[in-house]
Amino acid sequence: MAGDPIAVIVAVLVSAAGAAAGTDLPPPIQDGAAGVAAAAEEAEPGLQEQLDGLLATLPEAQRETADVMLDNAATAVEDAAEPLLPPTETEEIDAPDEAESVASEPTTSAVTPVVSNPTSTITSLGAVIPSRAGAVQFGTSTFSLGDLASQTAFMPAAEALRRALFPGMPATFTGVSTSPIGAITAFVPWLMKAGAICDGVKAPTIAALYAAENGFRYGPTAPVSSTGARGPGQFMPGTWQTYGKDADGDGIADINGIADSVMASGNLLCDINNQVEKWKSEGRVSGDTLDLTIAGYNAGAGAVLRSGGMPSGTPDYENQTKPYVAKIRATEMQFAGILNPLSTLDLAAIGGRAVNSAMDYLGLPYVWGGGNINGPSGGGFDCSGLTSYAVFKASGGTITLPRTSETQWNVGTEIPLAMAQPGDLLFGNWQAGGPGHVAIYAGNGQMVHAPTFGDVVRIGPVFDGMKARRVL
Repeated sequence: MAGDPIAVIVAVLVSAAGAAAGTDLPPPIQDGAAGVAAAAEEAEPGLQEQLDGLLATLPEAQRETADVMLDNAATAVEDAAEPLLPPTETEEIDAPDEAESVASEPTTSAVTPVVSNPTSTITSLGAVIPSRAGAVQFGTSTFSLGDLASQTAFMPAAEALRRALFPGMPATFTGVSTSPIGAITAFVPWLMKAGAICDGVKAPTIAALYAAENGFRYGPTAPVSSTGARGPGQFMPGTWQTYGKDADGDGIADINGIADSVMASGNLLCDINNQVEKWKSEGRVSGDTLDLTIAGYNAGAGAVLRSGGMPSGTPDYENQTKPYVAKIRATEMQFAGILNPLSTLDLAAIGGRAVNSAMDYLGLPYVWGGGNINGPSGGGFDCSGLTSYAVFKASGGTITLPRTSETQWNVGTEIPLAMAQPGDLLFGNWQAGGPGHVAIYAGNGQMVHAPTFGDVVRIGPVFDGMKARRVL
């Protein structure tokens, strides 16, 4: 039953697209809904294959636990979606009384579907079918058929399910096409600590290495490589036996955990770095010390010594190790920019929570008109969609911003830019009608924002001429 969550979500999209076709929604929404449904149907086999492959990597005991979680989630989603789906050939359709409410008991703490408001009609693939519901609730958010049809409901609902089932994994099979960078926030304190072990290997290098190794995926469901490497640092059992320590004091040296894995990587990298420096002083190897250190993490320090520098001469070294080193060195500066503001961010403060909420979607494409208080829509965010979501989530749903940067400028209190704190809104690109851009201040002169067409949600320096407002 592991594939049911995906199948049900796709079915909801298809039915909601059919519902849109039978309403007076504007043609662009109807066409967009049909496109979303077609794309979901086309993607379903590949997503299912990806999920099956993920489950196959788990040890048997963990696989059984994951199967139970998936079964429970599938039941919950199916109960919520059932009134929106076409009936089977033998199902009799009866519209309930106005006072009737159809609800499913929650099967997980993260996904609590409730169906209510029994007044709508669904058109599914051309067939008009009376429905027992006009809205679906996932957690604390309620979505109409129009929401589902335009994907604004599907994105956060599917993402909530994905996070509940696979904590720590980047969004890869829920319709949210993000880079793995969005999972970095929980790693930041330990990356900074590991980056201080020695002078030769700093936190941005370790962060870039973790993105390359396993995309910041952690926990019991973190993928295991074909060679048996495990956890966010992709340690082989023998190496973990040497370097795996209880870094966070919980009594367990957890290869799948954040703290233990990152600190083990920091110590291993520093040991390799020291060894490379020694070999260089003896004339046994040559090359950039950090390049060779990263290569040693991937191929083993012995490979560096045998090659007298960068491992070469075999397909693995040429096709894996060299590109691996190049990728990490190329992305170090990107991670330096991410870690800089986050290194002092107070995640317990409301402003820190706003930054953290936006950080969850680093790498998600810019989509004009995309996003709202429920999360991304249409595959991404625009600038004000991102700020709307982050502020709403950080405030626990008590602050709902207007939808555009111009109208958001009228909320809260303007403050000098020099006094901006994490979570404050920054406005720029000033025009006759007001600001054309809005971002979330992250600290240390950096902001989280969805810049423009062709770009992605990212951290970057504050623009010249920006003004700040405090809304939290």
